[in-house]
Amino acid sequence: MRPGDITAAGAGLLSCLTCGLLSQPASHEEDANACPRCGRRLHVRKPHSLLRSWTFLVAAMVLYLPANLLPIMDTESLIMGSHSDTIMSGIVLLWKSGSWGIAIIVFIASIMVPMLKMLAMLVILVAVHQGVSTHCHDLARLYRILEIIGRWSMLDVFVVAILVTLVQLQLLAAITPAKGALAFGAVVVLTMLSTMSFDPRLIWDSAEHARRRPHG
Repeated sequence: MRPGDITAAGAGLLSCLTCGLLSQPASHEEDANACPRCGRRLHVRKPHSLLRSWTFLVAAMVLYLPANLLPIMDTESLIMGSHSDTIMSGIVLLWKSGSWGIAIIVFIASIMVPMLKMLAMLVILVAVHQGVSTHCHDLARLYRILEIIGRWSMLDVFVVAILVTLVQLQLLAAITPAKGALAFGAVVVLTMLSTMSFDPRLIWDSAEHARRRPHG
């Protein structure tokens, strides 16, 4: 955003996040305005956006550890008996069996992507929280990437399901999900909720506040 650009909030207008219509607020009360076209509740910014994003993100980061440390599946096999596998041990099993490509895909989708999504969201939230006024375009671009990835969030769970199926086929075993699977699914959902709760307009608000701040 360039200095002097007028925002909807600056012009006293409310923007609908559903249909994009700009409208004059009918009431001074925050929760009393609705979009005249689609009826969605209107706010200058998403209510408690930072608090919700932080809460979901911290919960996802906490659950990321049990998601990777706890067994994600329990295996019953006539050949190998009973044992439990984490995501990483399943990847190692695929790698040792010669399924290198699938092992790499599972590693990227189930370990790298969730971790990078959380780190990216952490960078955005810290930047907005501290009122960073530079690199706004980079932060906005990073958020758009997170939104695109978010549409494929359940791919992580899908890939782990493939992992379970492949291990099951290779060992001719019966497999049941373990506690790690629940934690992993929660990480995916919480990360998605953190991204959805964040209002990207806050990035530009920080830059605008910094521009108006008197220089000492």
